Amino acid sequence: MVVGLTGGIGSGKSTVAAEFEKLGVPVVDADAIAHGLTAPNGSGIGPIRALFGEQFIGSDGAMDRPRMRAHVFENPQARAQLEAILHPMIRAETAWQLAALQAAYCLLMIPLLVEAAQSNPLHWRDRYDRVLVADCSEDTQVRRVMARNGFDQLAVRRIMDTQASRAQRLLRADDVIDNDGDLAALRPQVMRLHQSYLHMAAGRT
Repeated sequence: MVVGLTGGIGSGKSTVAAEFEKLGVPVVDADAIAHGLTAPNGSGIGPIRALFGEQFIGSDGAMDRPRMRAHVFENPQARAQLEAILHPMIRAETAWQLAALQAAYCLLMIPLLVEAAQSNPLHWRDRYDRVLVADCSEDTQVRRVMARNGFDQLAVRRIMDTQASRAQRLLRADDVIDNDGDLAALRPQVMRLHQSYLHMAAGRT
């Protein structure tokens, strides 16, 4: 069974995933795969260089993420072109990783799961059985991203405006983790869902 884990920027998806991993649950991270594709010698570097030009490749051979982020943020067509390069590669790699797993269930972490579902309902839906949303208040999101990335509040809000709203994510969710608090508040929720998912997975066999 595959549980699609998602949430807005600063919602603590990675923290949630790490708690499941401590329980022995495999995690396939679409964002980490994307980073690998755009790292030095990554499979996405050649097509990105060919389409966008050398100025979007850093001196280390990786995609210049800040420059590309700024470019696609202001240019929807460029964003679509970048996604057309990377998304098929990400889907292929996630499929390979999922097929190689032997576990009762796993997490498939897709940061923009809801956004992808809105633009193309079939884009990821065949990859997961349930949607788990890491949820927190918008103020918490802003505070975490400012502390983590050094962005100012306006920059964080602009990123959030490009993502699905909190209400849209919650509407899509089968399960929700309240991640406004600390690890002590998070862990019992993870354990409860872990037991629930094991039960569901056993019922599928």
